Amino acid sequence: MNLLALLVGLVIERLATQMFHLRELRWLDSIIDAGFRFVSRIGNWPAIIPVAALVVLLALPIFVIRYSLGDALFGFPYLLLAVVVLFFSLGPNDIGEDVDVYCKALEEDDPEKVQATAKALTETDLEEDILSRSKQVEAAVCVQANNRLFAVIFWFVVLGPVGAWAFRVSDLIRRRAVFNAARTETTVDDQEAIAGDNVLIAAANLHGWLAWIPARLTAFGYALAGSFDGATAAWRAPVEVKVLPHREQSEQLLARVGNGALALQSNVGESDCDRAIRGAMAANGLVFRLLFIWAAVIAAMTLYGWSV
Repeated sequence: MNLLALLVGLVIERLATQMFHLRELRWLDSIIDAGFRFVSRIGNWPAIIPVAALVVLLALPIFVIRYSLGDALFGFPYLLLAVVVLFFSLGPNDIGEDVDVYCKALEEDDPEKVQATAKALTETDLEEDILSRSKQVEAAVCVQANNRLFAVIFWFVVLGPVGAWAFRVSDLIRRRAVFNAARTETTVDDQEAIAGDNVLIAAANLHGWLAWIPARLTAFGYALAGSFDGATAAWRAPVEVKVLPHREQSEQLLARVGNGALALQSNVGESDCDRAIRGAMAANGLVFRLLFIWAAVIAAMTLYGWSV
């Protein structure tokens, strides 16, 4: 049943692009902010405990509905629930659509739109050099694929709709914590700023823990879907020894291995714009091929009764 729900959910996700704005789930912001205020009032507790409790609280309705349905009507209500939850857990934006918008901005030679679309993918400051920025976008596509797609699928296979929704909720909480921390940077209330930083660290750590296993499965998948030699060389390449949070470790691994799997070389006479478009499309193609590999593996697991 989960395989069927997954296939239907992915098809709907590809076709219902005009409904993606519904996946922003702005109405949850007030609930998450209320949770953050509660965290600030119990400053003697480690922030990770109430943040994890907030994830559980937001995932609880899906848990209750899922187990209330059981196998009623031959599992059709569960299938409907799984498809709906999966649709809202993926994204919020489709990577392929973001890449298309970025490439179109490059073709139209619109610097402002290129900057905006590239930053939406990378979620960080962009490199000034065009070639460096192109590689940064390619790496970001490989990173975002895990956060928006593969980690959601992993937790859906492991724990069903509850797992997929819990992962998305952890990302929503992380994003909201980033937004609130940026908003309170100029505050005169140092205590509020410290509380915001603690929440941000806890939310990022929790999301990083949930993404740790999927990130490594995704990185291994890039090696299968792209240049195996390039990906494995990038995985084994020595990196600067630095203690990083789990989320940053996973993102660096995905970026490194993804770029290695692409194994792109500059063509003679190719413009920077053409190189950027080719790289972004190649990264999107790598993600798409890996999605087929995951679907085949999940189908095999289902046939042998290894999935929930």
